[in-house]
Amino acid sequence: MDLNSDLGEGFGVWTLGDDEALLEIITSANVACGFHAGDPTTMRRVCARAADLGVRVGAQVSYNDLAGFGRRRIDVDPAVLTDELQYQIGALSAFGPVAYVKPHGALYNTAAVDPAHASAVVAAARSRDLPVLCQPGSALAGLAAEAGLRVVGEGFVDRGYLPDGRLVPRGSDGAVLTDVAVVVERAVRMARDGEVVAVDGTVLRLPFESLCVHGDTPGAVGMASAVRLALLAEGIQPTPFT
Repeated sequence: MDLNSDLGEGFGVWTLGDDEALLEIITSANVACGFHAGDPTTMRRVCARAADLGVRVGAQVSYNDLAGFGRRRIDVDPAVLTDELQYQIGALSAFGPVAYVKPHGALYNTAAVDPAHASAVVAAARSRDLPVLCQPGSALAGLAAEAGLRVVGEGFVDRGYLPDGRLVPRGSDGAVLTDVAVVVERAVRMARDGEVVAVDGTVLRLPFESLCVHGDTPGAVGMASAVRLALLAEGIQPTPFT
């Protein structure tokens, strides 16, 4: 089971999360490419350390929304969005190999249900024949598969799920989980059984290949470490997806 986290989300003098510590725990790093967070020096530093540790690097692409941390949907023309996403992938590739693409924030949620913006993500990923890390069963997953791209089903150990498999919107009750014991239990069930329990008690069966611990979640390092140890205790080796 792959274990991923969002890294490189600071810029300039502003920092967010502990990239160094998380890189010692995870197997895939979703690196911000400058549109919701990140800057060239941050991208270089994270990519170099990831290479040292054998951690795979993916481009975490976003709407052009630095002020809103990429968590605001932007009604941008899909052709323009494709250009912006390709630009971000290219920027990150200046600092090392890019192994996959994962949308960030509002783009992730929008591409899960909006074919137009999902198509932009697919077009950008297809320009370099990159796998797409996304929610199983989403519009993005379907379009990426139709385009012949490798689709990697992602599960969120620290986020709540709706009965239809979408994430609980941030700001709503149950959107973000911070209890380490709860997160660890969910992670093991997701990895071992391919199941997660939605906020209404519905048991969702989804093809998870990668589990995400958000780098900006309170206590992210301890949480990610606990998840890794729990997976190992179950005989599940954290390893990059193939």
